[in-house]
Amino acid sequence: MRVIAGSHRGRRLSGPQGTTLRPTSDKVREAIFSILGAHVPGGRFLDLYAGTGAVGIEALSRGAAAVTFVESDPTAVQLLQQNLQTCQLLNHAQIHVGQTSAFLQRNDWWGGPYDVLFADPPYAALDEVDILIHAWKPGLLSEHAAVMIEQDSRATLPASIDHATLLRRYQYGDTALYLYDVSISVPTAS
Repeated sequence: MRVIAGSHRGRRLSGPQGTTLRPTSDKVREAIFSILGAHVPGGRFLDLYAGTGAVGIEALSRGAAAVTFVESDPTAVQLLQQNLQTCQLLNHAQIHVGQTSAFLQRNDWWGGPYDVLFADPPYAALDEVDILIHAWKPGLLSEHAAVMIEQDSRATLPASIDHATLLRRYQYGDTALYLYDVSISVPTAS
């Protein structure tokens, strides 16, 4: 794995040993940032199910102001910390070790509102996808945020979720990217 573009272009990232983690491929990461475009530079980026941190590190390399990484696997967290240290990006990162569901419920943990929410839950874990669809709270996302969910290409995600509407589904081999737009209606905090 490597950083594809930006200030850390070409930097090698440590990857997992074995099959418990499934890092986003270089090809799919390139597509993600091509799709997200202007949402990334200067924006706040939330990387849920961050794994090795490759997507969030790519966001920082491409000019994101800050990235919040959420990961529950201790081995992945070690790789994430190692990759951030290798790229000298620890001062632009916030790491939350724990379940995504817990993070989404605790707005005092957020570094947002976020301009981009990227989530790559385990492909076979439909309960995790359900959490993403229904666990958002007001204040998590900025008014014109983009939400991208990576899933197995055989999965089907809904055309709308609590606070967002599906703009487009992209497919790259066995990976599908779902791009949602929240600019239509973002609930205000009460």
